[in-house]
Amino acid sequence: MDINSIKAVYFIGAGGIGMSALVRYFLSKGKKVAGYDKTPSELTHKLQEEGADIHYEENVSLIPEDFRDTSSTLVVYTPAIPAEHKELCYFQDNKFEIHKRAQVLGMLTRTEKGICVAGTHGKTTTSTMAAYLIDRSHVGCNAFLGGISKNYGTNLLLSDSRYVVIEADEFDRSFHWLTPYATVITATDSDHLDIYGTHEAYLESFRKYTSLIRKDGCLIIKKGIDLQPDVQPGVTVYTYSATEGDFHAENIRIGNGEIMFDYISPLGNIADIRLGVPVYVNIENGVAAMALAQIAGATAEEIKAAMPGFKGVDRRFDFKIKNDRIVFLSDYAHHPAEISQSVKSVRMLYPDKKVTAVFQPHLYTRTRDFYKEFADSLSLLDEVILLDIYPAREQPLPGVTSKLIYDNLRPGIEKTMCTKEELLDVLKARKIEVLITLGAGDIDNYVPQIYELLKDR
Repeated sequence: MDINSIKAVYFIGAGGIGMSALVRYFLSKGKKVAGYDKTPSELTHKLQEEGADIHYEENVSLIPEDFRDTSSTLVVYTPAIPAEHKELCYFQDNKFEIHKRAQVLGMLTRTEKGICVAGTHGKTTTSTMAAYLIDRSHVGCNAFLGGISKNYGTNLLLSDSRYVVIEADEFDRSFHWLTPYATVITATDSDHLDIYGTHEAYLESFRKYTSLIRKDGCLIIKKGIDLQPDVQPGVTVYTYSATEGDFHAENIRIGNGEIMFDYISPLGNIADIRLGVPVYVNIENGVAAMALAQIAGATAEEIKAAMPGFKGVDRRFDFKIKNDRIVFLSDYAHHPAEISQSVKSVRMLYPDKKVTAVFQPHLYTRTRDFYKEFADSLSLLDEVILLDIYPAREQPLPGVTSKLIYDNLRPGIEKTMCTKEELLDVLKARKIEVLITLGAGDIDNYVPQIYELLKDR
């Protein structure tokens, strides 16, 4: 089945951040779109307003008639959907063409020039920043992003450009469906060991990914990470980091709420880059994004002009309150290395303030595998409020709770365990100077209530 023969696309798990970008893509191409999601959300309501027919009950009878023709219906599902899902089983039993989201993105990278960002962390901000820079240049791009861009209010960019920016997700080996023209690899710290089993298997998955880069393409790899790439002949390999590598920053200036630096690149240096989201980690993200933009053909003038206008990504170091009395921000960090990076960035901005975090662990398996590392990262804070584990696709594991992290926090740290329902009462009793919510679960649903609680303090 090719894109032109598809008349209807049915999504199982339509409300996921990555899946919803495909929903919007097919709506923009004039296809009929419908689907299922477990729970209604602001995003699914927006998709419904844009023309998608979405329901929230696992029920085959709710699949519209227009989506029951095997010759013209494409079914797209997320790996988080259980194998026994009734609607998925219906489509399988009736021999529909069924693809994972990553397979559909892979189709696009074989017909367009894929600009991809892979890695344990940093890929959403880096890919969104790259898409913004390329979109603001004469080149233009399509983009399928893993978060909502604050510049565009969406996770999808559409244009007639040959370039498509894609966040390359290693979960379930999804990125093996892609054929990148240019790709950044940001990090290879272990994650998703429920899928991979060992760190060695995780690294092998990234090694396999590097072999999929087009022969005329290039790899931009974070300097010093644990990975030996396996690229085809003809692929150009570069390194990058904040301060070292083929692409890096020099003359970094931090002050007055701004970060500026000189961008050093084999494709042409650019002086006096000013970050739109001035946190230290975005120096490195910015270096990688600018490298991708240069490879796509954006000029130095276009990149320098665009960079200060980048507003960031929802839930990625996302400031909700920022004044002399109180600071409140939300961050998606859900891996120990991400949390450490996030906390260090907050510390650099507010070295003299008490920093409190609310952390909701994501997945029983991730908590089981990394509870000591989570405790080490969270111990960089002054105070930790731990919520129950957000299960996502998993069933509980015996003995695996947030208390594993709680018991391993450094001696002397202020620490509390509570349920989501108790959180607001716990925060009411606290003197808050800097508060950050951390996690990839539904903690973000409580951000508006926390905002209301803190805004008048």
